[in-house]
Amino acid sequence: MFGWANIADSSTAVLNTAFWNAGSRYYNTDNRGDTQFQYWPQAHALDVLVDAYQRTSDARYVALMNDWFVGVNRANGNTFLNEYYDDMAWNALAMLRAYDATKDQKWLDATLRVWDDIKTGWNTSQGGGIAWRKGQRDYKNTPSNGPSAILAIRLYQRLKRPDDLAWANRIYDWLKRTLVDEQTGLVYDGINRTGNGQIDLNWKFTYCQGVWIGAGLELYRQTGNAVYLNDALKTANNALSDPGLTTGGLMRDEGEGDGGLFKGILVRYLTLLALEPDAPQTTRSRYVSYLKFNAETLWRNGTTRPALLFGPNWNARVGNRTELKTQLSGAMLMEAMALLKSRNAL
Repeated sequence: MFGWANIADSSTAVLNTAFWNAGSRYYNTDNRGDTQFQYWPQAHALDVLVDAYQRTSDARYVALMNDWFVGVNRANGNTFLNEYYDDMAWNALAMLRAYDATKDQKWLDATLRVWDDIKTGWNTSQGGGIAWRKGQRDYKNTPSNGPSAILAIRLYQRLKRPDDLAWANRIYDWLKRTLVDEQTGLVYDGINRTGNGQIDLNWKFTYCQGVWIGAGLELYRQTGNAVYLNDALKTANNALSDPGLTTGGLMRDEGEGDGGLFKGILVRYLTLLALEPDAPQTTRSRYVSYLKFNAETLWRNGTTRPALLFGPNWNARVGNRTELKTQLSGAMLMEAMALLKSRNAL
C-alpha cells in the first residue's frame, strides 16, 4: 500500500518545485511565493537533498546542492556564519553530510569555518555550554549544544583531531548534567532564558529529544561505551510515551514557525537509533512501528492533494499554503521511511 521510495521521491520533489527559489537559489518561506530568506531551515532542506541523493544517486540533487551552497551563502551576507549558534550547527551538520555524499572539499571547508565560530559560544555561565546566540551569551540550551555535540563527534570520526572528541565529550557532559532529567530521560530546552538561572521545565519539544538521541548514538558508535547508547534509548522511550511529546501514537502538533520543523529532527535521529544493531531488537521494532504509524497517518490523513502539502498536525490536512519548516518535517519523515525500507527494517 505504501511505496516509500516513490512517496519520498514525490515529497522531496515538492520541496524542489513549490518551495525552491531558482533565481535566488534557496528555499522560500512557504509554497505561495514568500521569498523571505530564513537561514536555519535551509540546513534541513539540504539534509533532504542529501537523503534523496544517497537514496537514488541522481545527479540532479547534487546540482541543487551546489546551487544551495551559492544561494544560501549569498542570502546570508556572503557567509555561512550567523548570530545563532544553533542555526550554524544545523547548517554545519548538513554541509558535512553533503561532503560525505559528494567528497567536494568546499563542503568540508565551510563546515570547519562554521565549527570554529560555534566553539566561541562556549563560556562558563551556567557551568558551561554553548550559548544560544551571540547577543545572549548567558542563555544556554539544547538546540545549540545537541547539534554541536553531534557535529564535534562526526568531525572527529572523519578527521581524527583529538580536540573535536574533547569538544564532543565536554558538550555532552554539560548537557547531561544540566538539561536531561535523570529519571525519565526527558531533555529540557534551556536554562537562564530570562536571566533567573531557571530551566524552562514546561517547554517540551520533540527537537530536543532528537538531538540528544543523536549525540548519544554518535558517541556510542565512536567509543563503544554503552552508557551513551542507554542514554539515547532512555530518551527515545520517553519520547514515545510522554503525552507532552506524543499523543495517540503521533508526534504532537508543535505549530507552525520554528515548531513546524521540530518533529523532523526527532524523526531523523530516532530513525538512526532504530537502525543501530546494538540496540535491543524489540526496542528497535517499536521505534520503527512508531515512525511507520506517523508516516502512514500523515500520508493518509494529513496530506493535502494534489499539491502534497504537509501541515503541523499529521492527522489533519492544511489548506493551499504551508510553511517550509512544516513541509520539511514531513519530507524528512518520508525520506526516513524510504531509508528504513531500503535497510529491510519495515
